[in-house]
Amino acid sequence: MPYQSSGQSGHQSTPFGQQLRIFWRRVSEGLEIQDLWGQFKADARAGYTLYSKEVDWEIVPGESNWKRYWRIAKALFWAMVMKLSPTRRVLLIVSLAFVLFGMLGTEVDISDRTVINLGGGEAIVGALGLFLLLALELADRVTMKRDLEIAKEIQHWLVPETPPVIPGVDIAFASRAANTVAGDYYDAFLRTPKAGDGPAIPSAPDGRRLMVVVADVAGKSVPAALLMATLQASLRTLALEPTSLLELVAGLNSYACEHSQSGRRFTTAFLAELDLVTSTLTYVNAGHNQPVLMRAGGGLDRLGEGGLPLGIMRDARYQSAVVTLGAGERLVIFTDGVVEAEDTGANEFGEPRLLTELQLGRNSSAADALQRLMASIEVFAGHAPQHDDITCLILDRR
Repeated sequence: MPYQSSGQSGHQSTPFGQQLRIFWRRVSEGLEIQDLWGQFKADARAGYTLYSKEVDWEIVPGESNWKRYWRIAKALFWAMVMKLSPTRRVLLIVSLAFVLFGMLGTEVDISDRTVINLGGGEAIVGALGLFLLLALELADRVTMKRDLEIAKEIQHWLVPETPPVIPGVDIAFASRAANTVAGDYYDAFLRTPKAGDGPAIPSAPDGRRLMVVVADVAGKSVPAALLMATLQASLRTLALEPTSLLELVAGLNSYACEHSQSGRRFTTAFLAELDLVTSTLTYVNAGHNQPVLMRAGGGLDRLGEGGLPLGIMRDARYQSAVVTLGAGERLVIFTDGVVEAEDTGANEFGEPRLLTELQLGRNSSAADALQRLMASIEVFAGHAPQHDDITCLILDRR
């Protein structure tokens, strides 16, 4: 056996500094300090916004500042505690009591003959209780996240992954959910001709009309995503029938009213059909942000003809309008999450910035113009939390 001194090991150990750097990279996922701090501030702001909704901020006449601060702190504490299950509330309060008494070294009289001296050991027990509570909450979060990831995957099946390839048309779309799942919906597909439209054209075997839709269900996350799935199924079913666009919208509104909780879960939508032969665009705007039609000569038209959002009134009347989408012209459809995106100072992206970005990308392809717009929104928002789903669809007529 070769000689080995007692001060050496069979393998070379990693220096402590390198181990520390590896540990830090694993914990921080390689993010810089300023990025971590920005995310922390965004998370703290979002959490404070959630809990502060349950606090009575009204100033009580004659109330001193310290009493007001104590009242607000107590309200914030209970707002957080009441988000837990009863069992975990008890665990939290008991653990906090152990930590507090353990740090103070307090003696608690149980009876005339029994006195418990709470020293530093009880603080450790309390800390373990808090760690157990954290583990339970993380387990719930991981389970919920796994379910949401499955829901996200299913939702991706409901929207096109890539734009349809149609001669004379260039389409690009992008969507960014505020949470794991979204309430925004976008689609583009060919419809069967209705009576009087004539035969389908060879370049579009399924029909001569291209349908595009962008919709936004009120709210976000799981409830909005479920209604979005209902909307998608209803639209695809109705689109199989050779009906007019107005008839399709009326049927869609009827479906939406059955699931809108008396109008509280309404849906704004912009639906349009492009005749691939005549280049005429028939559209209905159901309470949606007015899309931008960028004319070849440099002008801008806004498309606002339509009616109420879907799901508010079963017998609502809708109007359609017809415009021409000529060669070199662009249609931009977006949800309110685009213009209402906020930066860390609560300033909105706004329509002026949107129109500026669209003008700057006017000579680019639909995909490049859309990428430029989404990147501009991301840079503008920075570390600010995203409050709403962001969706945009660009259609170019070539």
